[in-house]
Amino acid sequence: MSIETVIQTIAVFAIPVLFAISLHEAAHGYVARYFGDSTAADQGRLSINPLRHIDPFGTIILPLVLHLMTLPPIGYAKPVPVDYANLRNPKKQMAFVAAAGPMANFAMGFGWLLFSIALMAAGSNEAFFYKMAQAGISVNAAMCVFNLIPIPPLDGGRIMTGILPMSLARPYASIERYSLFVFIGLIILMQMRALDGVLFAGIKFVVGIFMLLATPFTYLLS
Repeated sequence: MSIETVIQTIAVFAIPVLFAISLHEAAHGYVARYFGDSTAADQGRLSINPLRHIDPFGTIILPLVLHLMTLPPIGYAKPVPVDYANLRNPKKQMAFVAAAGPMANFAMGFGWLLFSIALMAAGSNEAFFYKMAQAGISVNAAMCVFNLIPIPPLDGGRIMTGILPMSLARPYASIERYSLFVFIGLIILMQMRALDGVLFAGIKFVVGIFMLLATPFTYLLS
């Protein structure tokens, strides 16, 4: 792949990836504060400014490499600190805090689809912006699906911990101590294409929901 192609890919994906990852993390912090934990706010991490959340490898290098490998462009930012002990109902509310990230990605993916619809309605011929909108849709759909995999430390794992009875929740949550190995294992499985069926089916399903929700806007602007 040529340097020119790589540069074009970076230009198209830069803004969607930065905001997909940053707003994902900020959403955790905002919901945690709503339920009583101000740790993120106290540390200046309760912000939608991408510069507050960027991790050089997870935010920039990893999504680019995965995209060039034709894999879902998954990435991560510096995790927003949450002290679950400060929540008014830690076990129950940790599930809401965890779900906030994927739901933020869902909302952003839908927003990028509306942006592409608006471009078409305006008769725009700017291919760059169409590609950026498509990148925003795919990145956010991929992040939403990937983070809902029910394995700690992913958000889906924390949601599962909040749902399980305490006798099962404690040992299940203990998987999080092996976070690095879990993440490496998932990347290896993605490289081996072992997760393609689940991930791509999930992404297709989420994008289908975007399209369904956008139907009234498409009709009004057509």
